[in-house]
Amino acid sequence: MKWKFKPILENKWEQETAILVFSFILFTLNDWVFIQSWKGFSNGLLYFFVLYFHAQLNRVFLLPVLLKKHQPVLYLILTIGIIALFTVFLYEVSTEFIYKNCFLYKTSHQKTYQFQFATLSGTLVCILGTIQILEHYRDQKNKTNKALLSNQVQLNALKNQFNPHFLFNTMNTLYGISLQYPERTSKMIMEVSQLMRYQVEQGNKEFVSLENEITFISSYIQLEKERVGYRCTIDFEYECDQKGQYEIAPMVLITFIENSFKHGAATIEKCFVTIHIKVIKGKLSMNVSNSIPHHKKEVVSTKIGLKNTKERLEILYPKKHQLEITQNEHDYTVNLVIELRQK
Repeated sequence: MKWKFKPILENKWEQETAILVFSFILFTLNDWVFIQSWKGFSNGLLYFFVLYFHAQLNRVFLLPVLLKKHQPVLYLILTIGIIALFTVFLYEVSTEFIYKNCFLYKTSHQKTYQFQFATLSGTLVCILGTIQILEHYRDQKNKTNKALLSNQVQLNALKNQFNPHFLFNTMNTLYGISLQYPERTSKMIMEVSQLMRYQVEQGNKEFVSLENEITFISSYIQLEKERVGYRCTIDFEYECDQKGQYEIAPMVLITFIENSFKHGAATIEKCFVTIHIKVIKGKLSMNVSNSIPHHKKEVVSTKIGLKNTKERLEILYPKKHQLEITQNEHDYTVNLVIELRQK
């Protein structure tokens, strides 16, 4: 079986397990010959987990002082203080319990405070150093993926701006409305203008105001109502518990809505498109459902937009979103839940 390094480099929990196993082997390798029973082995584990717990304690509580608060002097003082406390504790535990029950030392100097202090310092440097290198790799990998995917989405957005089929339908709609209902023409032109402006100005940003995204979606749905509303039942609802407080990745919702019209309304028979978006306590829930016509027009679809949107969700909202797509004989449904970030 071929060993795969890539999952370990990119998966947090596999990294933690690998570091645990590696550090355990590294700091007990010279002592295995002195372990002659399961009791000795368990005592050896106890000794190691004291070392590992000390390193994790520093990582969780002290390392943020250095990395987030940028106070190296305070971090150094606290680190030395914690090592000193653990030195006393480890000396007492190893002398009074571990060393009496198994032969985990070769010379008398190992039964000193200096040895315990040096061992704690060594494990701290090795474990924290390895963790920081792997976390840096994972962060850089995510940043690179975000940048590449953002560029790809931006290019797709620019292409969609001048989609001939979309513009043809829009211009035909404007022309027909201008003949029958000339008073509605200016509003339609404004809706098209808002769509184009949003794609150009907001589409390349990482996060935008949720309200701006909803306004963009509303403009798009209004255009579709003008185009197919006479034969398609369109229901759009939006509610939010704290308007103006949330941000979302731009154009991450529109793909599912656009597909519902593209496939659900590609028919001359009666159809429906239902879009419900609700935001409660920072959690956005979107349900998009459309009918599946029996006699639909042939729709060309590469599914690139849907694939890119799924990848963006994985990168921008790791473990903070749920996507469920279901289809039966009569309808196609998308349920999306996203944990939004506040401004």
